[in-house]
Amino acid sequence: MQEEMIDSLLPAEMAKKAEQVGVAKANMPFVKTLMLSVLAGSFIALGAVFSTTVTAGSTLPFGVTKLLGGLVFSLGLVLVIAGGAELFTGNNLIIMAWANHKIKTAQVLKNWALVYIGNLAGAFSMVALMYLSGQYAFGNGVVGANMLAIAKAKCELGFVQAIALGILCNILVCLAVWLSFSARSLTGKIAAIVYPITAFVAAGFEHSIANMYFIPMGILLKQHADADFWTHINATAQNYTSLNWERFITGNLLPVTIGNIMGGAVLVGLVYWFVFLKPQQQQP
Repeated sequence: MQEEMIDSLLPAEMAKKAEQVGVAKANMPFVKTLMLSVLAGSFIALGAVFSTTVTAGSTLPFGVTKLLGGLVFSLGLVLVIAGGAELFTGNNLIIMAWANHKIKTAQVLKNWALVYIGNLAGAFSMVALMYLSGQYAFGNGVVGANMLAIAKAKCELGFVQAIALGILCNILVCLAVWLSFSARSLTGKIAAIVYPITAFVAAGFEHSIANMYFIPMGILLKQHADADFWTHINATAQNYTSLNWERFITGNLLPVTIGNIMGGAVLVGLVYWFVFLKPQQQQP
């Protein structure tokens, strides 16, 4: 019995658990889903805050800085998984329950839409709170300068490039969620999460929910930061002309969301369904 509790689940068992979780998520009450989605958006934003702060003003080599940023960003998904929140990118895996005819198409789309909206609300809430906190001015504005640089780079991606980076990102995010299904302890879940999440951030891949914090935070600073802040970072708002709401929505959020769905639902969810769950349908 003790050995059974310690051993991790095998992939076939993980697939069954993923299916069960998908059914539960699709049938969760509206208000509960929405509230947990708002929490998830806030949690991912907290990971983004941590990452932005840790990498601000770094003089370390590029790869080392990105590695540190990815490691601390893992906080976001750890909070989501450990806290039981609802994250759009992770919920792409409910496609496994749909493919096995356990839930309907309308349930999948309803869950994704509601969770996406809730994640957006949570991320925007953190943007407002972080702006009011004045944390961007810490270190003589070095934190805010990093916020602006991150947001600007994301808004300058090409449409196809953003889709590709979104695909790669959610392959790793959904693999992190998938691996967490194997764990029987919180320690095991955290260990399963950290490496894939660190990898996607370090590699510069694009996460739609994280970008709901990163880019609006940059836009807010560009539009409302005071003169002292601009003096400290030796820049002006004119240095960030590509940082605007149109570029955020059509140039980043839309293609990255498309890529996230392709990477998570298709290249992880449907692949694992085909390997571990589809043969069960063929049994008499």
